[in-house]
This record gives sequence, C-alpha cells and structure tokens, in this order.
Amino acid sequence: MSNLTLALSILGGLVLAAVVGYEALMSRRNAPRQPDAVDTALADVERSMSSDDGVEPRLHVDPNQLSAHDRHEPLFDPDLPAPSGVPVATGERRGGLDPLIDVIAPVSLDGLASGDAAIAAMPPTRRAGSKPVAIEGLNEHTGQWEPPVAGQRYSAFQVGVQLANRTGALNEIEYSEFVVKAQAFADAVNGSPEFPEMLDEVARARELDQFASAHDAQLGFVLRALHAAWSPGYVQQNAARLGFVAGIIPGRMVLPTGEVGLPPILGLAFDTQAALADDPAQSAIRELSLSLDVPQVDRAEEPFRRMREAAATLAREMDGVVTDSDGQLLRDETMDVIGNDLEQLYDTLDARDLAAGSPLARRLFS
Repeated sequence: MSNLTLALSILGGLVLAAVVGYEALMSRRNAPRQPDAVDTALADVERSMSSDDGVEPRLHVDPNQLSAHDRHEPLFDPDLPAPSGVPVATGERRGGLDPLIDVIAPVSLDGLASGDAAIAAMPPTRRAGSKPVAIEGLNEHTGQWEPPVAGQRYSAFQVGVQLANRTGALNEIEYSEFVVKAQAFADAVNGSPEFPEMLDEVARARELDQFASAHDAQLGFVLRALHAAWSPGYVQQNAARLGFVAGIIPGRMVLPTGEVGLPPILGLAFDTQAALADDPAQSAIRELSLSLDVPQVDRAEEPFRRMREAAATLAREMDGVVTDSDGQLLRDETMDVIGNDLEQLYDTLDARDLAAGSPLARRLFS
C-alpha cells in the first residue's frame, strides 16, 4: 500500500468518525430534555414505598380516602354536593339560590314535608336545557334554606333555575322546561308553586348574559422551547417545583388553592398524546400552555401575579420564551397592561356583587 493510499484511508476514517460524532452530538442536543436523576430517584423511592404498603397507584382518586397531606387536582362541580369526609370550603356556602343570578319559584306548603319525600320527588335531571336547576327547603329547626336532607322536615321549598352561564342566557324553552320540573316537584310534595313572569325573567337573563359576556376573562400564555424539546417528565418536574400537581386528565397539571373543592388557581397543559405515549421519555414537547380562568379564582390569591411569575420561572429554567397564542413575545410592558386591565375587571365584578372566586361568580361563569 502506497503512502498516498494509507494517508487517504486515515483521512477517510477521521472524516467518518467526525460525522458519526457530530450526528451523535446533534442527537443528544435535540433529544427531549429529561428530568433530573436525583428527583427521579426520589420519585421511584416514593412509588416503591407505596407499593410496599399495598396501595395501588390510581389515576382517579376517591375523595373519601384523601388525607390532609394528599395532593391532587381539586374536584369541583357546582351541581354536585361535596363528598362526605371532604371539608367544604370555608366562607359562604357553595351554591344557594340567589335572585341575582337565579329565577326563584317559591313553593308553599299546607304543613310540613319530610326531606325524604322531597328527595324522592327530585327531577331525574336537574337542568333545564343547559341551565342548572336547584331545589332548597326551609329547615324547620334551623330556619335556613338548604338542599333537602333525609330525616329533616321543611316548612317551604323554593325551586330555581340559573339565568345565564357561559352557554348563554335562559330562553323561553328552557324556562318552560323549568316550570314543568318545578310543578312536578310541587305536586309530589303537595305544594303550590308561584312562578315569576316568563318574559320578565328572560329579559333579565339576557341583560345578565350581556354583562357576563363583556366581563368574562380567560387568560392564556404559551411557553415555547427555544432549542431542545422537553419530555413530559421534564415538564412535570419543573412545574412541580412551583407547586403544580398532576391533574386527572393526562397532560394537565394544576396549581391548587388552599381549600378543598375550589377550582385551581392556574392550569398547565401539554400534548395529551405525549403524556400517553408508550415511552413518554421519547415524546418531544415544544410548547405548553398556562391558563387562568379569572372569574373562578379569588382576587386575594393574586392569580395573575403567580401566573406571570410561573411563566417567567419556567421559561428561564426550561430554556423557553413566553408568548401569546399567536407566537408574539409577551414583554413586561404588555404584562403590566394586562395586570392593570384585570384590576379594573375585578373592581367591576365587585361592584356587581359578583366578586371573582365567589360562589355566584363561579356559577355564572361556568
């Protein structure tokens, strides 16, 4: 072999090695970022301890089996009572018919009616179209309006339907369906209902819906990867450091409030398919969203400040940028304007007795 052939062979080998090395480097650089090994090891230990205790991991958590230290996505449904064993949020009682956002039909009784009879007379579906229907009784002993309870006795009832929600205003067809359900309940408990004038209530519903539509706000930030993509575990690890916990839906995390049963302060979401992949570590996520449902969260929680700080922290730690849904960068000046607009919105809701995070606001903006 001549010196030239040998030199060319060596040069070819060096070029091949350089190409392989470069591709390996680019592969590592473009691979989805993975969670830190230390935190992953701790999570493995916790899972192992759970297995040793004979507790099978599960996605859906039974609220009756939660301890004070369990962290989970808050379970919130204004149409359902709080499950037994879970403390109801402090402050104003959840739900409760209110003439501000409900049509209320009083049901007078000749005597007393039992809670058992009232429960048996409840309509099978407590909705009129898309509007919730609720029934309350005046407790003989406490003098308080409450959903009928077995073993209690009531001197009167009231049936209500919500004037508006995010599906729109109560219309004539829904009002008629409400009347049918309320009349059937009244007949079953030997009561006499008194219905407000339909046209007046429908007009009131439209006015309330116009106000709600003009003062509804659901904010969203998008966090986009600048260079390497993220794995689901990497996103979850960084979000968990800020207090986010896993949601019920794969690819969703929430920042919960300090009270059980209330909506979360913030939501974080990424591609569900990436979370459900056979090997999530190989799933590449290039963007995630942070969301705030303004009327659902108490102003005292400072949700926008926390949303802004969470977005900035995640962008810094995960090598990303914060944008709007159109990909435009959200700079500090823009954030300040949004914050000032929100303060004005809060003031307007307060003046209308629909303070953000209150039971009435959560019902109206749902």
